[in-house]
Amino acid sequence: MKKLLSLMLALALVLGLAACGPREAPETETTPPASESPAAENPAPETETPSPEGTEINLGLLNGPTGMGAAKLLADNDAGETVNHYTVTLGSDPANEIVPKLNSGELDIAALPTNVAANLYNKTGKVRLLALNTLGVLHILENGDTVNTLADLSGRTLYAINQGTNTEYVLDYLLTQNGLDPETDVDIQWRTSEEVTSLMASGEIDLCMLPVPAATTVLMQNADVRDAVDLSDAWEESGAAGTFTMGCVVVRTEFAQEHPEAVAAFLSEYETSINFIKDNPEEGAALIEQYGIVPKAAVAQAAIPQANMIFTAGADMKSISSYYEVLFAADPESIGGSIPDDAFYYIAE
Repeated sequence: MKKLLSLMLALALVLGLAACGPREAPETETTPPASESPAAENPAPETETPSPEGTEINLGLLNGPTGMGAAKLLADNDAGETVNHYTVTLGSDPANEIVPKLNSGELDIAALPTNVAANLYNKTGKVRLLALNTLGVLHILENGDTVNTLADLSGRTLYAINQGTNTEYVLDYLLTQNGLDPETDVDIQWRTSEEVTSLMASGEIDLCMLPVPAATTVLMQNADVRDAVDLSDAWEESGAAGTFTMGCVVVRTEFAQEHPEAVAAFLSEYETSINFIKDNPEEGAALIEQYGIVPKAAVAQAAIPQANMIFTAGADMKSISSYYEVLFAADPESIGGSIPDDAFYYIAE
């Protein structure tokens, strides 16, 4: 019994010593003291906040007045001074170069004639009106002095461009308002902008209808050609409702839903760009030439005062509905068969 008791005491002593011995440190070490922490050695400034990352936007623009206002935005984009990052597609034919790419999702935001925008919305619902950017820019030019009103075009041949857009429908409407039948009283020859500009500048034809800046080019190249009728004036004189509004910018519906912040940034950057071009015509014209929107800066600078560039966004865009009513009365299919409803207008919440 004494031997057994001695053995038990010895075993208890061994276990007690083992419990007091050193233990292995766990595999994951605890966080070092603040004085040893890398963050403590290089503390971040309390006021520093992450810079916003821009969104990649595929932007479609048109040569001529609807594209001119974006030239400063393109320069700022190249300089890395815009919130968004823009990849630009520049075209001259909205129906074949811009609309298909909006439908396929290759473009996110694009400039279009206002009737094409309404047509696309009514037929597909894939776009929303983002901003109005161009009022009337159409002019009747004459190599002579016989036409002073649209009524004077009776029995004449008129060369024109952009069949199937605002150009055709406004001309038809205004001719009708002046007592003429566009089908029988005037021989309208539809050609490309390059062809009509060349024919008029060389004196091979006597009458044409061109928008600024193509009209500006002709007037600069041929001193015998005069600005016979400004269709913006003819619009007002006809008593037509609404404002003659030719150009706009649309956004793909899906893109606007997914990237509202990017859309808001675009609108801010675009408005700034338009105002810069209007207020700085010489520098703006150089940018317009640089980006191929108008071939020559001298033409662009002369055209800027006549280009009627505007920036109208939000609920104010609904003022165009009266203009759409005029186009609808002239030809319902010109805007896709109906006046666009309120969902057509992109108004940020």
